[in-house]
Amino acid sequence: MSVRKPDHAAARRGFIFTDVHEELRASIRAFVDREIVPHVTAWEETTFPDAIVRRMGELGFLGLSVSEEYGGGGGDYFCNLVLAEEIARAGSGGLLMGLSVHTDMVIPPILEFGTAAQKRRYVTAGVAGEEIFCLGITEPDAGSDVAGIRTRAVRDGDHWVINGAKTYITNGHRAKTILLVTKTDPDAGYQGFTLFLVPMDAPGVIRERRLEKMGMHASDTALLAFEDVRVGPDAVLGEIGKGFFHIMWELQAERLIGAAGCLAYAQYAFDATLRYASERRAFGQPIGTFQAIRHKFAEMATDLEAARQLIYTTAWSYARGDYPVREITMAKLRATRTAWQVADACVQIHGGAGYMKEFPVERVLRDIRLYRIGAGADEILRDVIGKADGR
Repeated sequence: MSVRKPDHAAARRGFIFTDVHEELRASIRAFVDREIVPHVTAWEETTFPDAIVRRMGELGFLGLSVSEEYGGGGGDYFCNLVLAEEIARAGSGGLLMGLSVHTDMVIPPILEFGTAAQKRRYVTAGVAGEEIFCLGITEPDAGSDVAGIRTRAVRDGDHWVINGAKTYITNGHRAKTILLVTKTDPDAGYQGFTLFLVPMDAPGVIRERRLEKMGMHASDTALLAFEDVRVGPDAVLGEIGKGFFHIMWELQAERLIGAAGCLAYAQYAFDATLRYASERRAFGQPIGTFQAIRHKFAEMATDLEAARQLIYTTAWSYARGDYPVREITMAKLRATRTAWQVADACVQIHGGAGYMKEFPVERVLRDIRLYRIGAGADEILRDVIGKADGR
């Protein structure tokens, strides 16, 4: 009787992925290694170029789950997770964030709520990489409290006139179109919001300044103003007065892809640190051989795997048509906190080197901190989970 021995070196893949997904992963990985990794350090100073988005459009990476009717690949939702995980491997949180806004935060609501004309106009251009999109929710006085938004859209005949401001807008300086959340009836509560697709070159749209950030340096982040911006009825996305519910639907996909992306980014830091620990010597031996360091890696690996399985299980439910808000919220909370703890531990294992910009873990730690704030801060997510459990 033969004894079956565990193969710790065997390649692992999530239960949601098939051979087709793994072929896609290999293709994206080759592209990342060839056309992104060599430029990551430079993009920290200049932000990533629009040309890399166009290139990804040419290769079919921007619409993996979009129907072929609009230029997409016709794949399933899991293809989006593959893209997020492989872009994270490049080591640029800013690029990962900028692409995620475009592919997973703006294009999906246009597909879900847009007219046929809007889908042809915006989705086709977005999938091709000919246009880059941004999402306008957060304001100087309204972040997690989406209901507190003050940007107003007022009817003027058949048109709408928009006034207000948005801040912390990823892609805000490069985008051609913004998916804008506005208040159209201040007395109607949650029934008083409407979404608009607004051209960023429309008169009255002001890109006030480029914001300086702790991390995510490869992405541009803008403070925007809207002064008497006139748009036609064809700019309305979805139903008038239903914008709050539309954007709450969008937030679920945003949180899930954010969870997958940030966890993969933490995995990138883990892998880099594992290599460092096998090369860095102290007291005559690699530091990775010390029990204290081995145990750190064991804890990180366990936490990463637990969060990954929660993401994959939730993604499976979401992809089959469920609306698992509670589980998505849990996945985002667990993944982002795990990612932060892993990034911090990776810097610690590097010691003084981890505080230096020449080592990637320094950048990962700065970049990953944003995930515990954006798309629902930790405190908001805990509240959502608590309410879902009846508390």
